[in-house]
Amino acid sequence: MSAQQHPWERRLLAWAAEGLEHEPSVQVPMRDARLLDQAYAYCDEIAREQGRTFYKASGLLPDEKRRAVRALYAFCRITDDIIDRAGDEPEAALAAWKERVLVAAPVLDDPVALAWADTRARYHIPTPFAEQLIDGVTRDLATTRYASFDNLAAYCYGVASTVGLLSIHIIGFAGREAIPYAVKLGVALQLTNILRDVREDWAAGRV
Repeated sequence: MSAQQHPWERRLLAWAAEGLEHEPSVQVPMRDARLLDQAYAYCDEIAREQGRTFYKASGLLPDEKRRAVRALYAFCRITDDIIDRAGDEPEAALAAWKERVLVAAPVLDDPVALAWADTRARYHIPTPFAEQLIDGVTRDLATTRYASFDNLAAYCYGVASTVGLLSIHIIGFAGREAIPYAVKLGVALQLTNILRDVREDWAAGRV
């Protein structure tokens, strides 16, 4: 039985389908085991310090998948933090980060970018999902109100459904039937996050 498709899903599922059609841009995992171990350890520390619930839950995964999802967490955490920590030029900082973490050749001097590149290669993660996530976070720089649920759902896809689509490539999924569930779960989780932060967002001028 497939997930029920609502009208607002069509655009989101089209974006997800487009992402699946792309081959990963990183084809070969890194061979320097020592450097990789250091990079993954750095990501592990970010997850441990900033995502305690996630850190405990991901500890149930097998070793290789556990460190991969924590590299994914670190990639998402850095992407989100740029909005708050980039000073007067967050757009430029996000653009530079996007170029750094989506290139085909791993960046050796950035542990998060390096571990994330290795994870993308090992789990054949389509690059568009990571690109869509960064583009979704970028919306926070210009948009503070959403006039319709369709537009809000599109935002939720960018900042949350993409995380699910990236995650299932690591954790595993049986076929394309899983895609609508990943998309809808991401929207649901982001809506829950928005509801939790209504007061904080209102104070910041976000509705």
